[in-house]
Amino acid sequence: MKEERKCLTCGEVLFGRADKKFCNDNCRGIYNNKKNKMGDDYFRKVNSILRKNRRILEEMNPKEKSKTTKEKLLLNGFNFYYYTNVYQTKQGKVYYFVYEHGYLELDNEEYALVRKLDYI
Repeated sequence: MKEERKCLTCGEVLFGRADKKFCNDNCRGIYNNKKNKMGDDYFRKVNSILRKNRRILEEMNPKEKSKTTKEKLLLNGFNFYYYTNVYQTKQGKVYYFVYEHGYLELDNEEYALVRKLDYI
């Protein structure tokens, strides 16, 4: 006797093809959304922080170059742990970038803000 196959989402008995897993498109969509949601939450949180960091750098650097303090960045909600890439100059200076907007730590908790459009 054949084992009864059931929908992976709602548990209804399946009829038709031997490899069928869902009773309809709605159940298939619910299953896949739930399966993908676990990983998506992490990416969504990281992307949200990166977008916020980029927006802060963009607002604080309306020109190509400017300066600010660590305190001002933190007061605006900047998170120094999240950036998209790092660029080290021949002189050993390290720029941290959030997409095309970057910052370089200077003396006395000051930061140089830059925008590098050739990253796009």
